[in-house]
Amino acid sequence: MVLWVFGYGSLIWKVGFSYDERVVGYIKGYKRVFYQGSTNHRGTPQHPGRTLTLEPLEDAICQWGAAYRVSGRENEQRVLSYLEVREKNHDLRAYLDVYMDSSSTEPAVSGALVFIATKDKNKNMNYLGAAPSEEMAIQIAEAVGPSGPNFEYLFRLEEALIEIGHPDEDVINLANKVRKYLASSNEESFANCTHKL
Repeated sequence: MVLWVFGYGSLIWKVGFSYDERVVGYIKGYKRVFYQGSTNHRGTPQHPGRTLTLEPLEDAICQWGAAYRVSGRENEQRVLSYLEVREKNHDLRAYLDVYMDSSSTEPAVSGALVFIATKDKNKNMNYLGAAPSEEMAIQIAEAVGPSGPNFEYLFRLEEALIEIGHPDEDVINLANKVRKYLASSNEESFANCTHKL
């Protein structure tokens, strides 16, 4: 038996487990969105960060990500145990086909495991949902959790997607808004500091 895991967020740039093969590809019918609250990695319960989940969208391509092949029952169990902790706020486990070529009708990988955070508040208390991009940018710029600042998650994702040759315009636009906010915040802090002197 072989396990495939598809990552569309931090799994692209921070896998965290051993694997036998990595395939760059995409899944169909979903859109990547920053709708999931992070209270244990990139934020706190008082100030949640925003991380990715998938939203069903007919004819959509979840831009691109990476699928990882894990072989051997023991390795599979180890990876699944690791991911159950890492992705614990993602309440839906889906098995989706991964495609490598936009014109392909046959998947490169069939039935890759994908972790999705749904809007079901009974199963996922941290779902935040949509918000204006300016509000999301401020939240991401200000949130910090045990795994580091929320903006690092966004910037690393932006870099990883560029590195695999499939930049995501929505991610780039949000990252640029966060950079703009951080720059203006730093300028205000500097101005306040010099004013006090």
